[in-house]
Order: sequence, then structure tokens, then C-alpha cells
Amino acid sequence: MTTRKSSLPVLRLMFGLIRVAPGWYVANIFLWTSIWVIPVVPALITRRFFDDLGTAGFNPATLIALLVGYGLARLGVMFTAMWNDVNFMFRVSSTLRRNMLERIFDLPGAQSVKEASGEVISRFRDDVEHVEEATSMTVDLAGTALFGLVAASVLTAIDGQLTLLVFAPLLFMVVVAERAGTRIRRYRNAAREATERITGALGEMYGAVQSIKVAGVEKPMIEHFKRLNHERRKMMVRDKVLTAALESIFWNTLSIGTGLILIFAAGDIGREGGLTVGEFALFVFFLDYITDAGWFIGAFIARFKQAGVSFERMFGLMHTDDPMLLTEKRELHLHGDLPVAVTPAHDARLDKLEVRGLNFRYPGTPNGIENIDLTLERGSFTVVTGKIGSGKTTLLRTILGLVDSDGGAVLWNGEEITDRDDFFVPPRSAYTPQVPKLFSMSLRENLLLGRDESDEEIDGAIRSAALDRDVAHMPEGLDTLVGPLGMRLSGGQIQRTAAARMFVRDPELLVFDDLSSALDVDTEKTLWERLFIEHAESTALVVSHRRPALQRADQIIVLDAGRVVATGKLEDLLETSPEFRDLWETEAEGNGNGNASGRPRSRSRNGLVV
Repeated sequence: MTTRKSSLPVLRLMFGLIRVAPGWYVANIFLWTSIWVIPVVPALITRRFFDDLGTAGFNPATLIALLVGYGLARLGVMFTAMWNDVNFMFRVSSTLRRNMLERIFDLPGAQSVKEASGEVISRFRDDVEHVEEATSMTVDLAGTALFGLVAASVLTAIDGQLTLLVFAPLLFMVVVAERAGTRIRRYRNAAREATERITGALGEMYGAVQSIKVAGVEKPMIEHFKRLNHERRKMMVRDKVLTAALESIFWNTLSIGTGLILIFAAGDIGREGGLTVGEFALFVFFLDYITDAGWFIGAFIARFKQAGVSFERMFGLMHTDDPMLLTEKRELHLHGDLPVAVTPAHDARLDKLEVRGLNFRYPGTPNGIENIDLTLERGSFTVVTGKIGSGKTTLLRTILGLVDSDGGAVLWNGEEITDRDDFFVPPRSAYTPQVPKLFSMSLRENLLLGRDESDEEIDGAIRSAALDRDVAHMPEGLDTLVGPLGMRLSGGQIQRTAAARMFVRDPELLVFDDLSSALDVDTEKTLWERLFIEHAESTALVVSHRRPALQRADQIIVLDAGRVVATGKLEDLLETSPEFRDLWETEAEGNGNGNASGRPRSRSRNGLVV
């Protein structure tokens, strides 16, 4: 992970989180400040009891009654404060996670998350929790500050020198915590990175179980995992030892200070002008709370340093120059009905899509596309083909805005599209990548993704994707759970589910990246035939090297090293393009519909071979 050299405005970010739920935060300050300051009341009662012991109306029974009443009141305030604090922290953590997720969705789709899955999980889970905890502790800081002022004023009125002795350990702990700040940040960062490597390795191993078993590398993978775990254990132990050492210093310092105070105070009792028994009891009573306050101040400084690390890690995930995007206030929809998925306005049908001089290079590499021109007419079926690494997928991504182009233009009905990543969404267009992603939900939920479509529309989309027979044989039908990443489905079923997800949105432009790579010849034929018949008005842009797709294409775009080297229909390219002829002959005869000579049979626009 790359650590940013410039430090973030942690206090400003925390203030931004406070503004997310100001009412809850104000209530938190009032309640937790009350919890910190309320002990002054029993302290004064105890002093009065010992100084006026035996006075009429003030006896042990009275003291017990007062302290019981105080205890019940404090429990009530603590219960309310904890309930309020949970609500406040939940809003803080939800805001952080929502802002990170929204920013990821706003980035170009093919470049949004460069970090490994383990890093992302750690930032959404552990880093959010650390920031949430540190922000919540600011209310305790206000409470300890007010308690310290009240306690100092009360004790100073009794004995100024003894009061200084009471508070001296606090200053020592603040200095120690501040001096340890750099090491705290370094150790916490190392521990988080080690955890990310563990979670990332687990995700990769779970996602490649079959490959691991086929290759027979179970033991090496386990050994690799053990090494990562050993490294994480070292980093975590180092981090925990530092935290425990600081806490030990805090508590021992306060214990020594407490002992000294008791010695000095005890020797002063009974002397003329010295402490009374009630005043001594007051000092003793305050000692425990001042000890807690001192420990808390030291702990807060450490948490504050750790929160700075977490802010930097979350900010790095968002790939932006504005850290305040992390704390921007959002509607969280915590009450009432869930929001309905909003469908963008379908402001124009697609009559012609034009690509002019489109360029893109992956940073630091020569790979990409250069000066691409193409035109798609309404209802046409265009196939992009070429050798591996020729730029086919990159072309689709650049057209759709999933990567930021280095130059060129894309025009929809003659009008240039500036924000392609926002424009090319359903119902204008829909895209299925080489490896479609499914969620661990039911088949129906994977198709709708929050939309509210009728069963008739769903059935039509399933039929168009040639998935109807598969669904009919599933035990739960559309309610069948597909498992993580669709692992309970075959590769072909995953691809056709992704296609059905496109069809249910009825887009103007259908973009497929090697959709039929996991399909048998008959299923692929059925899919293309139904596409042409049932979505004849839709425009299709398809990456494929398979003969059934090439035979049905209205135009074929041949790429080589990121450039268009040939454009035309199948018959013409077989005559004029050596690159295409080589691709055609490489494709196995059994996977296509060509005759023995390799020439395509004639075809109609509806895709039926004649």
C-alpha cells in the first residue's frame, strides 16, 4: 500500500463527521459530560458526611440513601448515553462507508479499485471502526475537561499544592502519548497491511479452489498462508505490546501518584490548618475518577493518532484530492421504506453511434488503442475481433467510459458525449464483461438488482438469453440461490444470466465482451437468433472470435496492436484481410457454421442461416 506523505486534516475530518448527526452528537456531549461530572455530587456528599458526622439528619442511613439515589440516576443517564452513542456511531460509520462506496462507483468502472480485495475489506471494516471510535471519544474528552475544571476548582480551594500533585501525572501521560504518536502510527499501519494480505489471500484462495485442487498445490498454498499469518502475528503483537506498554505506563504513573497523594494527605490530617477528614475523603474520592480521566486522555491521544492512519487509508481508496468527500453528509435511509432504484431518463433512442479518433493507453505501458473510428447504425450487429491483446476489451471500455480516454470522441445521434461513464447506463446501454459478476443472492435478485419488473418482462429476458430451459430445471426456479460469484451455476449459465440482466432493462445499445465463450454451438446459435428476432431494434456491439457471431455480423472490426486493420463484412474480409483470414482459419471448424470451404452461408438480418 502507498502511504500518502501529506497528512490529512484529522480534526477537520472529525468535525465533518460530527456534522453528519449534530443532534445526536450534542446529546452525546450532554449525556457523557454529565456522566463525567456527576461524581462531583457524591464526592461533596461524602465530604459533608465526614465533616458533619453525627449531626442531626445526616447519618449513615442518609448517606446510603443519597448514594443509592445517585447510583440509580447515574445508571439511567449511562443507559441513555450508551443508546445515544450507538446511534451516533452508526451514522458516522454508515456515512464513511457510503461515501467511500459512492466515490468508487463514480470512478471509471475499469479503474475504480486498484487495491486488493483484502485491503478494501479492511478499510471498510477496521479503519471505519477506528475513526468511529475516535470520533465518539471526543465527547468523553469534553467530559473529562469539564470534570477536571470542576475537580481542580474544588480541590484547589482546599489545598493548591496537593491539587497540583493530583494532576501532575496527567501532564506526564499526555507527554508520553504524544511522543509515542509516530511509532503508534507506524505500528498500526504495518498491522493493517499485514491483515489486508491475509484477507486478500483468503479471498483469492476461495475464488480459485478448483484451480488449486487441479494443480495439486494445496500444501504450498497453506504454507504461503501460514507465512502471511506469521507476519501478521508479529505486526499485531508489536502493535498490541506498544498499546499495552503505554497503558501500563499510564496506570503505574497514576498509581504512584495516588500513593504519594495519600501519604502527603494522611500526614496533614489533624494538624492545625490541615485537611479535615471530609476534605481528605474528598481527595480520596476524586483520585479514582482523576485516574480514569488520566488514562482516558492518554488513550484518546493514541486513538487519535490511529484515526489519522485510518483516514489516510480510506482517503487513498477514493482516489481524489478532496479528503472532505469522506465526511460529506448523505441521506442514509435508516427509517421507512427502502428507496426505489431510479432509472435515468431515456431522452433519446439510438439511431447512430459514432466513434472518432478514440485513443487510450494504460499508464506506463504501450498497451491500448489508437485512433479508432467506427460507426454503428440502429439495429446493426457489429463484431470486434482480433488476436489476444489486440485491444478488443479496451475498445469497449473506452467507448463506455469505463476508462478515461486520452483523446477522441463518441457521438450519440451526432451529439458528442462528454461524461460517458454516466451516460452509458441502462436504459441507454447495457454491458456484459468477459467475466460477469453475480451476487450471492437469488437468480431473480441478480436479474433485477433493485428494479421492479413484472414476471412477464423477466421471463422475456430469460428467453432472450436462452436461459429458459435452465431455469425450468432449477429446483427453486428464479428463487434459486446462485452462491458466491454464481459458483452454483456453470460458466455458460453465468454468462446468460448476465445477458438476461441486460435484456430486462431493454437498452438501446447492447455491448457484449466475448459473451459466448463458455457456450456450446447450439446454445450460442439460439442466443444470437433470439437477439435478432426479439431485440431487432437494439444495436449490438460484440467482441467475439466465434464463427456463429462472425457469420451474423453486419460489419466486422478487426483489431491488431490497438489499431483497426480491417473493416467489412465476412465475405469481403475473407478475400482482403490476411489477419482476419488467419483468425477465421484458427477457429475450429466444429465451432462455426461455415461450410467445408470455409465460406459462410447466406443469412438474413434476423440471424437465421439460410
